Amino acid sequence: MFLPTTKKELKKLGWKQLDVILVSGDTYVDTPYNGIAIVGKILVDRGYRVGVIAQPDISDEKDITRLGEPLLYWGVSGGLVDSMVANYTATKKFRKQDDFTPGAVNNRRPDRAVMKYCNLIRQYFKGTSPLVLGGVEASLRRVAHYDFWTNKVRRSILFDAKADVLVYGMAEKSVVELTDAYRDGKSIEDIQGICYISKEKKENFFELPSYAECAKDKQAFISMFHHFYANNEPGVSKGLMQLHDSRYLIQNPPQESMTEEEIDHIYDIGYERDVHPYYKSQGEVRGLQTIQFSVTTHHGCYGECNFCAITVHQGRTIRSRSQKSIVEEIDQFKEHKDFKGIINDVGGATANMYGFECDKKLKSGVCQDIPCTSSQVCPILKPTHAPQIELLGKIRELPHVKKAFVNSGIRYDLIQEDTKHGKQYLKTLVDHHISGQMKVAPEHIDDKVLKYMNKPDKSTLMRFKKDFDDLNKKSRKKQFLTYYLIAAHPGSQLKDMENLKEFANSELQLNPEQVQVFIPTPSTYSALMYYTEMDPWTREKMFIEKDPMRKQKQKDVVTEKTKYKKSSKKESYIKVKEKFNYRAYKELHGFRKYY
Repeated sequence: MFLPTTKKELKKLGWKQLDVILVSGDTYVDTPYNGIAIVGKILVDRGYRVGVIAQPDISDEKDITRLGEPLLYWGVSGGLVDSMVANYTATKKFRKQDDFTPGAVNNRRPDRAVMKYCNLIRQYFKGTSPLVLGGVEASLRRVAHYDFWTNKVRRSILFDAKADVLVYGMAEKSVVELTDAYRDGKSIEDIQGICYISKEKKENFFELPSYAECAKDKQAFISMFHHFYANNEPGVSKGLMQLHDSRYLIQNPPQESMTEEEIDHIYDIGYERDVHPYYKSQGEVRGLQTIQFSVTTHHGCYGECNFCAITVHQGRTIRSRSQKSIVEEIDQFKEHKDFKGIINDVGGATANMYGFECDKKLKSGVCQDIPCTSSQVCPILKPTHAPQIELLGKIRELPHVKKAFVNSGIRYDLIQEDTKHGKQYLKTLVDHHISGQMKVAPEHIDDKVLKYMNKPDKSTLMRFKKDFDDLNKKSRKKQFLTYYLIAAHPGSQLKDMENLKEFANSELQLNPEQVQVFIPTPSTYSALMYYTEMDPWTREKMFIEKDPMRKQKQKDVVTEKTKYKKSSKKESYIKVKEKFNYRAYKELHGFRKYY
């Protein structure tokens, strides 16, 4: 069933008052790719009455009041992405298109949607039930953070939205505990995975530099961010607190990771895989094409790309679903009127992290001094693609599946590291799970810039490209790699982009098209570099391109159409991989120490 969004639906269900009303910056698409749908279905499964108000008009009361007032709380989310990222480009131009708005016209998502929706609720419901924030926009703005659009450090969104509680991260377990506590009239202050405001400090919690200090002193802001970033994982993280004027933001330790059984249950609940009829009648939702018949295999990502917010929001520990759950979800597609036999994606934040994790991490928690991946893969990780090879084989055997694509990100360094199954996995993708082209994300080729991005070096990319090309030749397929690249990332100068262009022409034999200008999103290390203009680990000054015209120039240099030139360089990028031990790896990547 769809979660109700009109009074007519409430009457049909026999519900006089809802326990929880969820408000979102996206239209209501009932799929397990939509956080609002997941949260709502989890709570309904627990016996709660939950409704949805998607993209309410903030100019009057007609939308926000149509379901009445909830008994327990309002749940407020900006949507699948931060509303400022959804609304503006890297050069701060307004985006005219929104794939998660009916009709695709970007005219329903307000700037700073979480704050606007909270103000709207308070305006028409005086002294109402608690306001609970969730989703990416709230999660990544939960402490003092740099905001690119105002070019300043802002307070925790919990204060600016005048809300009561913030549920951070994926939040599936936390939201159930919070709802149960509100229902039973119990204290919420010890629930893991939430933030709230207090007049007093909390015993044994680590005190971050205050908002005032962070806003005034960039060195204090760097120190604050290191501690914040290092305390995002269950089992190894402390509770945090941060003074905002005369009150404290309290961040409880992260919620425990879901077990395989728990994560399976979330996807077994059942979803309509469509736009709610109330919103579907208002126009086509383009985003549905991508997510309607896509399958999430796991949560989390330990790639730790410095420009990406996924690590902070989803966590650095992989939580995989069982193959049985995934196959059964796909088997149910045959009952859907719109299914034509094509699965758009089988994956997660990074597709080929499914089904394996570091034994050391699972036993003792994430390492606080080195990353799992950087220019090299940590030798303790020991990637294996065997689980995903087996899973994809089972999916291909389903009679109603014509094609199952893997369109999520692929870490080619993990494929290279897996000497036992890596090439077999790549062959599986080449033979069955891509269509004409395969997307990879080297982002850059300059060693200095790659270090700031925390990405693999170009020799790893070229080894992967050779394997990909060889497999396509043997399979007699004409398939190509497309490359996501970033312009104007901290540390990147125009000459670096010129070198990238030359490398793409001579070594990759292409004119790049997938180039985006860097956007400093909240709670990422790259945003920290952009704001402070310092290397966060050495505290040394670094080059930051802040002029919008020169940022665009960095992109234009790479995307300019030129004839390919064969490389005259004698340097070979297909290097033999060096063997190294854990201690050597730790010394090599010591710059990642958080404190």
